[in-house]
Amino acid sequence: MFIVDSYSLAVIFCVVTMLCWGSWGNTQKLAGKTWRYELFYWDYVIGILAFSLLLGFTLGSTGDAGRGFAEDLKQISMENYASAFAGGVIFNLSNILLSASVSMAGLTVAFPLGVGIALVLGVFVNYFGEPKGDAVILFSGVALVVLAIIFNAIAAGKMNQKGNSINKKGIIIAIIAGVLMSFFYRFVAAAMDLNNFESPTPTMATPYSAFFIFAIGIFISNFIINTIVMKKPFVGTPVSYKEYFQGKFSTHMVGVLGGAIWGLGTALSYIAAGKAGAAISYALGQGAPMIAALWGIFIWKEFKGSSRAVNILLACMFVLFISGLGAIIISGAN
Repeated sequence: MFIVDSYSLAVIFCVVTMLCWGSWGNTQKLAGKTWRYELFYWDYVIGILAFSLLLGFTLGSTGDAGRGFAEDLKQISMENYASAFAGGVIFNLSNILLSASVSMAGLTVAFPLGVGIALVLGVFVNYFGEPKGDAVILFSGVALVVLAIIFNAIAAGKMNQKGNSINKKGIIIAIIAGVLMSFFYRFVAAAMDLNNFESPTPTMATPYSAFFIFAIGIFISNFIINTIVMKKPFVGTPVSYKEYFQGKFSTHMVGVLGGAIWGLGTALSYIAAGKAGAAISYALGQGAPMIAALWGIFIWKEFKGSSRAVNILLACMFVLFISGLGAIIISGAN
């Protein structure tokens, strides 16, 4: 299988992760013009699962390092299967909530709040599960990200001073999603031998097989979680599976593309974790709110007509995010 053999390449992979995690939401925005997010989410999940299989039988099955994808799936212990699967279930619940928040509060608000909270809590969870990197510099970077989240929340509040209940509800859901999302990565990382991807410990998973099991957890849990959300939506009337199958092929493909984009970022994050460590790899990827906010501001015009004070707050948010991510990168360079 393909593995990362240098910290610099691991950082590059994590930056691509950040771009992917911060950009997949655009496919939801595109599909959302004619398509409810509950229906979009089915295509998104299918995209993740399909991409995990494609990756497993390509990069996961080439080269001399580690174990091949199919071979690895046969020897993983039930405990590690359960851990990666549980990560998928936790992620799915958190991400459905995040998708609901995006549909209510907008990309620029939901991502920095939800994913930002997930970054902060997730770094603690992953660092203490697998310590790697300079803790002082790492958590200093996380502190800067916390400040960025606060600035974004203040800016969103100023834009929504005449806000309605849907927007406020979206913000609350984003916070809940962020707390849940902080735990999923650790469950998947626990199933892998992060210290030795070249010759993984027997019964443990490679990044490719762990990602595939994780994707199965997302897909199977979606039959329960998303079905409930379809019948009891956060906003609007219930939607049915009949409506899903009546959707246009192009609309379905937008959702599948969104899942593939997110899946690429997630797979690269797991592959990079061997060199960068789970905490640093996760933290860099979760710089996604900055990317999502850029899309929301400059492409979707979600802060159009904002005051000078709001613009200053947004500028400060970006500076703090960039500074925090820089510190996180430096923390693992030694």
